[in-house]
Amino acid sequence: MIHIRDIAERPSKADVAALSKFSPATIHEAQGRRGALSSRLKPVDYRMKLCGPAFTVKCAPRDNIMLQLAINYAKPGDIIVVSAGEYEEAGSFGDVLANACLAKGIGGLVTDTGVRDTLQLRELGFPVFSLSVCIKGTVKETIAAVNDPIIVGGEIVNPGDIIVGDADGLVVVRRAEVQEAARLSQAREDAEAGYIDAYKQGRSVIEVSKLEAVLKAKGLVVDI
Repeated sequence: MIHIRDIAERPSKADVAALSKFSPATIHEAQGRRGALSSRLKPVDYRMKLCGPAFTVKCAPRDNIMLQLAINYAKPGDIIVVSAGEYEEAGSFGDVLANACLAKGIGGLVTDTGVRDTLQLRELGFPVFSLSVCIKGTVKETIAAVNDPIIVGGEIVNPGDIIVGDADGLVVVRRAEVQEAARLSQAREDAEAGYIDAYKQGRSVIEVSKLEAVLKAKGLVVDI
């Protein structure tokens, strides 16, 4: 018997909002270069962004019955995260299901299979990150798990972990580490703002990054 479970504990809206201020790249670096999903997962449109708790679902390749169940049971703000075996030759999601998601206030979709109707998805503005774009349809046959831990893009994603995505990629933040990730991300952005200000004041990259001693120790000789 397979049960449809809700996320046991969602992060607070305040925690999601705090993390949404930062790019996935910043968060990835700030949390010790952890949590980056495969760079093969791309947004349908570079302007698409998402941030919210993962509503996880397992699908059989070329089968979207469980994705439709996930859409039915997900809550507003949830990001539906689909593990479908990294199967590229299927268009498991398109404009019809995107409209269903928008009507429910779902925050976005991340899937390791294909999607289609990309022109309409761009026009709708519903954030979709996928492994491929494919016109081939799917069946509705295989029942599987909802809100169990899954592997997507080479990372374990637990229900309730936060997924953040933009044009550069996707990162997952463990639910228990959200506040610390936001704090570290802010510290990183503050430091980078200081670097930029130093460059504008005429300081060199080597000076700002404190590379002189490192380069000397590696035997670098400058002849210019």
